[in-house]
Amino acid sequence: MAIATMPVQRKLAMRPKYLLFACVGLMMAYVLRHNESFLIHPNDPVWRHYHPFRWWLLPHGIAGACALLLGPLQFSDRLRQRFTKFHRVAGRIYVASALILAPLGAYIQYFQERNGAPRSFSVAGLVDAILLIVTTGIAFAFILNGRVQQHRQWMTRSFAVALVFLEVRVVQGVTGWENLGIAATETVVWSCLAFSLLSADIVLQVQELRRSRPSPAKAQAVSA
Repeated sequence: MAIATMPVQRKLAMRPKYLLFACVGLMMAYVLRHNESFLIHPNDPVWRHYHPFRWWLLPHGIAGACALLLGPLQFSDRLRQRFTKFHRVAGRIYVASALILAPLGAYIQYFQERNGAPRSFSVAGLVDAILLIVTTGIAFAFILNGRVQQHRQWMTRSFAVALVFLEVRVVQGVTGWENLGIAATETVVWSCLAFSLLSADIVLQVQELRRSRPSPAKAQAVSA
């Protein structure tokens, strides 16, 4: 009975993580279709809005895409165990991408003040950048010192902050708040920023509870 129970429990334990990454994939697909479809339409009038800061936007966009695509790979135990070198390289690319996209994103938002964007929105962009830089930097510092558990915890927080880019656009698109003006956008941005660290810590606490809970096989062995 113990041998039959353990694979089932391991299979069930992996489901929440895969479900979460499936949601991330759906958000990416939605944002690409709803917000970023102009990328494949060179005559789209949206390009005129991005033209003044296009050379800042290019590295910001590439770094953001790398961070969002490589982030989930860092949490794969199977990938880390079988392809250790790839895991390390992908992790370093993620760290570099986060440290590039964060300050560039803050600067682009500040640059848009010339087009009438409010200073308060630049402050929100700066706070987002600081959170991403700090969480990623701490995660990288821990892995350099061999503190794997703390590294994974701060990587979880870092990726949660990186997902704010997707969350803001998904919330606005699904609710229709994108048509309510800059004040509604700011509200969504601040809400997603606050929820990012909260959601990351909730995930970490759930993982800790699952690890501390004795498996059925161990419980049966103890009772026997």
